[in-house]
Order: sequence, then structure tokens, then C-alpha cells
Amino acid sequence: MNRTNYNGTLRMSHIGETVELLGWVSKRRNFGSIVFIDLRDRSGIVQLVVNAENLPEIESIRSEYLINVKGLVRERQDKNPKLQTGDIEIDVTEFKVINKSAQTPMIIADETDALEDTRLKYRYLDLRRPEMQKNLMTRAKITSNMRRTLEDMGFLDIETPMLTKSTPEGAREYLVPSRVHPGDFYALAQSPQIFKQLLMIGGLERYYQIARCFRDEDLRADRQLDFTQVDIEASFLSQDEFMDIVETVASNVMVDVLGEDKPEFPLIDFNDAINIYGSDKPDLRLALHLKDFASVFKDSEFKVFSSTLETGGSLKGLVLTGNHADTFTRRIQDQYTDLVKKHGLNGLVILKYQNNTLAGSAAKFITKSETEAMVKEFDLVEGDMVFIGSGAWETTSMAIGALRLALGKDFDLIDEKAFKYCWVVNFPMFEMNDEDQLVARHHPFTAPREADIPLIDTKPLEVIAQAYDLVLNGFEIAGGSMRIHDQALQAKMFSVIGFTDEQIEARFGFFVDAFKYGTPPHGGIAFGLDRFAMALVHANSIRDVIAFPKNASARCPLTNAPAKGTPKQLEDLHLIIDYPEKN
Repeated sequence: MNRTNYNGTLRMSHIGETVELLGWVSKRRNFGSIVFIDLRDRSGIVQLVVNAENLPEIESIRSEYLINVKGLVRERQDKNPKLQTGDIEIDVTEFKVINKSAQTPMIIADETDALEDTRLKYRYLDLRRPEMQKNLMTRAKITSNMRRTLEDMGFLDIETPMLTKSTPEGAREYLVPSRVHPGDFYALAQSPQIFKQLLMIGGLERYYQIARCFRDEDLRADRQLDFTQVDIEASFLSQDEFMDIVETVASNVMVDVLGEDKPEFPLIDFNDAINIYGSDKPDLRLALHLKDFASVFKDSEFKVFSSTLETGGSLKGLVLTGNHADTFTRRIQDQYTDLVKKHGLNGLVILKYQNNTLAGSAAKFITKSETEAMVKEFDLVEGDMVFIGSGAWETTSMAIGALRLALGKDFDLIDEKAFKYCWVVNFPMFEMNDEDQLVARHHPFTAPREADIPLIDTKPLEVIAQAYDLVLNGFEIAGGSMRIHDQALQAKMFSVIGFTDEQIEARFGFFVDAFKYGTPPHGGIAFGLDRFAMALVHANSIRDVIAFPKNASARCPLTNAPAKGTPKQLEDLHLIIDYPEKN
């Protein structure tokens, strides 16, 4: 096998050169005695021209055969502007079949007809598609660039254990039974959180790691069971100084890898993010903001609105301009209503502004003066659509925020090629979970704002955390915080969220003990590398930037994992499994 050039690198400057190429047959076209072949390797595609009279063996060539060719680079007559090599072609003088291929179960091209499970089952074929190769190569460049930036700023690449002790950090863990310690279990690390803080206590000052993390969660488009973080921690820096470092890391990726301009990083308060965008990870590409309808309907006799306001709730909504009223059929309105119901609302008021009045099923409950106030307040014009939700402030805002994104997508209001960053800051320290228990909104190692420490015992829901999330195009690509470095405060945090002294000692004793020995002030962040790459290549799913992902059912169609253990494996691990009987 000989290769003088990669296929996608050939240009007009190579005309007249004899080259030897390797690659897979992407496409073959017969024109009498002349055969055209698109030859693909990871750098791209180049067109081969073969005279079948001189090389009759070419008739045996099929798609995805791996071949080695030799030929002369010449100018192409019918140039293809869609290919980087579209100005040239190769006049083949010799070729050799390296390996044959069976008929593939899917089309290997950017546009494929295969369902996702087929793509994942034959992932090694799916990875030959130029789009997938471009995604993974871009991801590799992103990782390399982030690594160089951090090392240039004095960060050390240090590995931490994957097999560790079970510690509650917010998500369900994977447990790994120990063979040598019967009945005991390791946990696969959800993140390097505790260890990177111990590295700060150890005096390393600046750490990073391309870390594999594991969480037994329900999957969605931007989540996997096993994923990768660019994990960062530093001592002796203020929150602003640390955020500057993170901005440098992200900016270098944009400039060096994507060739984009240096981005801006506006700061948005958590309450403003919820109030204006209906999300704690706002997509700033969409210039559609939530409106507050409470002042318009403060004296409303419409029971849905009045009862909400009387109980301290909110009336949040949107105004969609652009004369779309005629397109909103009952079916479409029901779809948007179902969407906000999935996010916790009981319903959605949808109104059309036409002929200087409001129309819709709830229009009869709205007075003339309220209509006039709404027109004035929100500058309504003919054809505008008005959407109003009611309920508790955060639930209503988040539901209308989901509606905002749906409208933005459905009416092409989002610039899909743009990159818009922002920081979301000043998160609440605590929140109530579904069981009405107080829990840490980020994780229990997050430091509260110093002025709010006295409130932890008396008004915990008013405490603000020193936490910060970096958001890109509506995706939280990185989340972090300044950490608690005082032993008493860390113990108090555990206690407030319901851990007894015995539980603290059993699960975090080693960690709390370390705080006795001169713990430095420190903070950190973790980039979700998969999610960051997904946003940067404009992929629709995190699975398109991971070489071998799980599907939405948390299975690997390629390997058929997970699978049952053999009797011998279970015996070695001291496990007895009661498999449920199948009907």
C-alpha cells in the first residue's frame, strides 16, 4: 500500500504530478468504457477517471471497496464547486483492491436514509460518513486547543480515580461490585469533584483533566450515561479572575478552531434569565423575550388570571409579531398548549390581534380596557399572536420559555449559524425537590455568597450561591462555582440538606477531615465537552460528536451492552441476580 497524498488535499497546484492514493469507493458511475469513481478518505473525496479498456478489472469494483490507485492529476472539465478537489481529477494508470466490501446496510454519505439505531449498530460504517468524520475531527481540535490554552496558563493535567466511593452529588450512580471485598461496591465517578478539591488542598493550585464521568440518568439529545468533561480547578483566584480564564479557553476555541471572531460573554443574573428568557440557559440568538402581563390584568375578572395573582403567582407570556395569526389553526394551538402542560402549566391562553380586537377562546373574558392596555403596553399590530401562561413564577416562566424556543424554531427566528455566549450568575443556593426537601441547586460543595451565610439556618431559600454557568446557544456548556474551604461551613451545608453527622462521616468523612489542614480558597468549572462540541458543529444530538454512544434507551446497538453476567462472573463477584421472568 502506497500513498503520496491524502485525497482531499489535491488542488490545481498538483496538476501534472503522479500520485498514489488510498481510500474507499464512495460512488461509481459508468459511461461506456470510462468509469468515474469518487474515492474517499478522512480528508475528503477526489474523482478518479478509469479507462475500462486499459484496466478491465475495474468492472469488479463496488461501493466501499478499499483500493490503492496510481495516476496523473489533471484539470477537470466539468468542475464541481461543492468539492474542495472539484477542480481536478485523477487519470488512473494502476489500481489494486486492498479489501472487498459486502453490500452495506446504509448509505454512507452526509445524507443517509438509515435510522439512528441502524447507524449505531453499524457505527464503524456510520463513522465513514464525511459529516461524522468532520464532527469528530473538530472535536479533537477543540480538545487539543483547550488543553494547550490551559497548559499555557500553568494548569497541570492530573488524573483522578474512576473507581471511587459512592457520594451523593445529585445524579444516580453506577455501582461496581468488588471481587476481593465481598458485598462492597465502588462507584464510577460522576465527576472528579471531590478529588480536584483535594488536589487544591494538596497545593497543586491549577489542575485540569479530560475526565470521563458516569451518571445513570435518563437520556436525551444532549445527555449520555458516560461522557467527557474538561475539568478545571484553581486556587487563590477570585470568581471574576477564574471566569476570565474560562473565557480565554472558550475564545481560543472560537478563534483558532472555528475561525470565528472573539465572542462576547455578557453576564445575566439568574432571576433575569428566568424572567426574560424563561430559562437558566438562555438562547440569545432568539430576540423573543418573555412579557409580564400582571399589570395589564391586575383587576381582571377572568378567574384564571385573578386567582393566580391573588396567590402571588405570575402571568408570563410572549408576543409573536409578523402577521402569523392566520396560520394558527386550532390543531397548532393545541400543540403549543400541550407543550406548556408538559412543563407544568394547566393551560395556555392564545389570542390573535386582528381588526383592532382580540380573538380566541379566552377573548370573551378580556375587557376592552384590558385590550387597549395590552395594545399600548406591547405595541400590538395587526396579525400579532399573544400567548399567556399563569402559575408560580419559575414554573410559568420556564414553561413559556419552552414555548419561546418552539416558536423560534417553528418560525425560523433563530440564526442557526450564530454563536451567542453568556454567563448566568447569582443562582439560588438551595431549592426544594419533588419530595419537598431542601437540596443544593448545584452541589453541596458550592460556596454561598459571603454576605448570605447568616441566612443559611433561617432563610436558606434566599441564599445566593457563588455559582456560574457558561451558556452557548441555549446549552449549558460549562458549570462551576467557588468552593467552600471552611470545615465548619462545609459541615453546615451537609447538615442543612439533611445529612446526619453519621451520614456525613460515612460518606464524606475523609473529605471533611481534609479541611482541617489549611485548605486554600478555590473554585472550578467543568466543560461538558460532548455538549460543547455538539453546539459548535451545530449537531442535532450529542450522539453525533461521540464515536460510540448509547441510544435513547441507554443501550449500545453495536455491542448489545448492557448484557447479563455469566454464572462464573456473578459467582466471582458474590452476586445472586433474581432475573424477572418474561411473559
